[in-house]
Amino acid sequence: MFLSRRHFLTLAGAGTAALVGSGWWRSAAAAQLPPRGDLRLALISDLNASYGSTTYIAQVHRGVELLATLKPDLVLCAGDMVAGQKLGLSSGQLDAMWAGFDRDVLQPLLRSSGGFAPAMGNHDASSSRGAAGFTFALDRERAARYWLARQGQLGLEFVEASQFPFRYSLRRGPVFVVVLDASSATVTAADWAWARAQLSAPPARQARLRLVMGHLPPHGVGLGRDRPGEVLHQPQELRQLLAATASHLYVSGHHHAYFPSTSGGMNLLSLGAMGSGPRRRLNDSSPPEQTLTLLDLFEQRGEVVTTTVELNGLQLVRPGSLPAALKPSTGPQLLRRDGPLKLDPVQAL
Repeated sequence: MFLSRRHFLTLAGAGTAALVGSGWWRSAAAAQLPPRGDLRLALISDLNASYGSTTYIAQVHRGVELLATLKPDLVLCAGDMVAGQKLGLSSGQLDAMWAGFDRDVLQPLLRSSGGFAPAMGNHDASSSRGAAGFTFALDRERAARYWLARQGQLGLEFVEASQFPFRYSLRRGPVFVVVLDASSATVTAADWAWARAQLSAPPARQARLRLVMGHLPPHGVGLGRDRPGEVLHQPQELRQLLAATASHLYVSGHHHAYFPSTSGGMNLLSLGAMGSGPRRRLNDSSPPEQTLTLLDLFEQRGEVVTTTVELNGLQLVRPGSLPAALKPSTGPQLLRRDGPLKLDPVQAL
């Protein structure tokens, strides 16, 4: 089901009524652009190009333009905004990459959305360590410098941000978000304990949607990334965190392959790359594609509707076009999650 870029943007700008009038709605064989929820989140990830690049490919610009039309209440980015993680890149080169991101991505999105919340990716500020400390310490220093200078401009209601941008929590209306430093396969015990405390405290308990975001996923999704070091070393920690705090969803990037799934009681959302290097999903022959995802929260209905747009032809990704399940080389099978994400009633204190 193809919709031209100009037609898609025209319809999206005109709103749901235009889409209804066009007859282009969900059926057994096609997806729809849903009506806007009470709160709309836009989810993006993996925007970067080749090492050291200060510019972005056409699909990134197209996605930024589309989000300017859709005007989400909050943009969540699951990491890899710049192209670091290469020893030998200088402070000047790293700063130039962040300047390119600021010009082409962050500032346009801040003008057209209600805020921007980043998670650090391995190419932004990898937490991998060697005997002498952080392997990419300079990346982390320059990333922190960039984000701390803009912390007050991001439109975020922080709950705890003493270690921003590496880990922090925020509240946006009925949504509570915990951002983990999952920029490498190892999330520290201190970070897991901090996340549990955040998600157990009153601001999170009073939220309708509790969401955790980190760069690496717990299990393999993308072809070529299904191996140790490319997934969380301790996925059971994430499972225990989500279960203990009744949290609804874990959002990740890194594998460059879109797939909403359930596994062992966890709801998982692996975001596709917006930038270079989209990947095929495991055991799936479909061609790789750049994507961005919308989450529309409907409070009265108690559900969150997921819509994903493929950024080459501006088609909506039909849930039925995805595999029914993915089987990583280690760990459990990932079952495709269909339909809205159901939310529990607000918890009384």
